[in-house]
Amino acid sequence: MEKNISHIVVAACMASMLTGCGIYTKYRQPETNTDGLFGALPEEVDTTSSLADLKWEELFTDASLRKLITRALEANTDLNVARLKVEEARASLSAAKQAYLPSAQLDLEGALSSFDGSKPTKTYSLGASASWELDFFGKLTNAKRRERAALEQSEAYRQVVQTQLIATVAESYYTLLMLDEQVAVTTETVESWKEYIRSLKALMRAGQANRATVNQAEASRLDAEASLLDLKQQVTETENTLCALLFWTPQPVARGTLGEVDFPESLSVGVPLNLLANRPDVWQAEAVLKQAFYATNQARSSFYPSVTLSGSAGWTNSGGALVTNPGAWLLQAVGSLVQPLFQRGQLMANLKISKAQQEEALLQFQQTLLDAGAEVNNALSQWQTARQKTVLDREQVEHLKDALRDTELLMEHGTTNYLEVLTARQSLLAARLSLVADRNAEIKSVITLYHALGVGNN
Repeated sequence: MEKNISHIVVAACMASMLTGCGIYTKYRQPETNTDGLFGALPEEVDTTSSLADLKWEELFTDASLRKLITRALEANTDLNVARLKVEEARASLSAAKQAYLPSAQLDLEGALSSFDGSKPTKTYSLGASASWELDFFGKLTNAKRRERAALEQSEAYRQVVQTQLIATVAESYYTLLMLDEQVAVTTETVESWKEYIRSLKALMRAGQANRATVNQAEASRLDAEASLLDLKQQVTETENTLCALLFWTPQPVARGTLGEVDFPESLSVGVPLNLLANRPDVWQAEAVLKQAFYATNQARSSFYPSVTLSGSAGWTNSGGALVTNPGAWLLQAVGSLVQPLFQRGQLMANLKISKAQQEEALLQFQQTLLDAGAEVNNALSQWQTARQKTVLDREQVEHLKDALRDTELLMEHGTTNYLEVLTARQSLLAARLSLVADRNAEIKSVITLYHALGVGNN
């Protein structure tokens, strides 16, 4: 009884010593202060819930966009490569788990020999061997935990690619809607210029306008048509970019209109702590930190002995020299303990390198979290600015419409010149295009915020 108690005490002391040396210590998430991570928030932003709680299907209600995102999630090349990386990491983890088991092999050998023309002698043997490394000092355990962290990193990377893909497809889609609207505005402006030029020619025939006025108007029309060609080229390029994301050949993309877009009037961001749970790049950075932690444990384990049990058994027909082809069994069992003594400083260097890499990973993790908070703040600022500019743009367009109407009436009655009309028309076109661009910027800021908060990864 006393012997059993002493054995238990010795085992407990050894376990405590090994744990104290850090070779069996499990990773713990570092303490992180997320207070104020989002910076100053606008008053209209809700912090009791988060936009990231919505699935992408709930935020993007456009049926055409939903189809495009679904296609991208199935066929995008980068995402499928990321999925394969996950499978590779799973295979590596499986191999690390199998390292606890013994390894075994079977050896078969046969020979035919003759000396100086004598009758050939046949010899053959059948053998099996096995070896088993005992993980007394955590080398295999830390390798397995490190591979599990590598799998977590691969899964987080796949999620990073997926969230970025959803955001990119959505942004490209709404860019197409913006360009379609700008094409419509510019086309309407070109038709308006043509109608205005016909009126000027009639006035010139009546002696109330001159050729210079008509030529200036024609030049403005041509400038608008050139801008229209540029916009159509941008439409084609954006469609081709979107098709590449969907693994399609270049083709037109079915879509709605900018006027049909409906997004929440107010935004919610939740609390900063949610970023730890929702942001896949934060997961990825922490998985890298976890790998570095277990790499340090592995480096510590290298200072301790390796214990291996091995054995072999076999049968051969050449077991003796006095009897022709006598059969015999061969058995062997070996236990080995290898303790590193002097490795020219390599073990200590590996430990120092691992510790430094662990510190690097910790800094990167903390920086990733800070960057995530800054992205949220930037997206909120962009959203607020774009909304305010959209309101101003609408008012500006209405004022410029009135100004153009009044200027054209004044010109018809001879109290102003054509330059004021040209300026008014060009100002109205620029304002209408700015309104469309700012509306698109408002939409993109919502997508950016959704991506910054984690794209429904909760």
